[in-house]
Amino acid sequence: MAKQPQRGYAKARQMRRYADKKGGFAATPDGFDRSDAFTLASQIDEWFVWLEVRAYSGRTIEARKWALRTFLQWAGERDLHRPGQITRPILESYQRWLYRYRKADGKPLGVTTQRGRLGAIQGFFTWLCKNNRLNANPAADLELPRKPNKILPKSLTVGEVDAVLAVPDITDPLGIRDRAMLELFYSTGIRRSELVRIDHEDLDRERGVLAVRGKGKKDRVVPVGRRALQWVEKYLEHTRPLLLVNIAEHALFLSGYGERFSPGYVGNWVKRTIDKADIGKSGSCHLLRHSCATHMLENGADIRIIQELLGHARLDTTQIYTDVSIVQLRAVHARTHPHADD
Repeated sequence: MAKQPQRGYAKARQMRRYADKKGGFAATPDGFDRSDAFTLASQIDEWFVWLEVRAYSGRTIEARKWALRTFLQWAGERDLHRPGQITRPILESYQRWLYRYRKADGKPLGVTTQRGRLGAIQGFFTWLCKNNRLNANPAADLELPRKPNKILPKSLTVGEVDAVLAVPDITDPLGIRDRAMLELFYSTGIRRSELVRIDHEDLDRERGVLAVRGKGKKDRVVPVGRRALQWVEKYLEHTRPLLLVNIAEHALFLSGYGERFSPGYVGNWVKRTIDKADIGKSGSCHLLRHSCATHMLENGADIRIIQELLGHARLDTTQIYTDVSIVQLRAVHARTHPHADD
């Protein structure tokens, strides 16, 4: 008789036992030159400590660590190990390398990604000069790639959203968790980084509201729709107790290891879920966020209410949804334009 494949929760339990037996998963050493305090890697380490002391967000620091890791690998391959060796022509050569780089799928790095990696280098060398560790800043006049034109966000129809929400197997404990996460994304329009930071104490089930730790330390309170709340309550009652390993863990949503999810994992998982829905569209967490905002606007929500819900600091960031929502404009046009029916 063929062995039946393990379903979500059973498979997660086996993986957790394997990790416990192996003593967890240790981080791999990066191998960068830290032979003394004046190498590039050592100085970058000091910069990160400086950022932490000045209360930069963990998300910002992690992004810069990732960006500079790429630069350190590139520099090491060219025997460049000290800040004084880095000149503007060298940085321009690195910029060209980023432009020509191709990922495993053959696609180039996006302009935003290129700007982020070069911007981290600019920040690091500016810090070196301000602290008199370098006489001249080789990145001072580095010309970054131009920002791409603002693209209107994609949105799903209500039917397409329902198809995505129906993908998880709700007869399995992990499927209940996955459905609750998807429902919360669509109901509140929160970002993936905000979802993984939610603690179970942040949800006020009685009032139906959620405290969100927003981007740039801008916290807010958002309402949770009744259907999303019902799925989260089902998860809290039937799934979270099964996943909880450490009673001191406060994360609302737990992985199969009983830990808080990473934003990257959640983004990839939502992308796979949308692909499984077979709706002819692709995207990730932001697709559900955009759909939430667009559907509310189409149903009459004020743009400033949507700004508050999404946690946008500036109204012009939210204003883009008025370009997406053509439904109301079409209705008004049909009702008021003399030639609309001709």
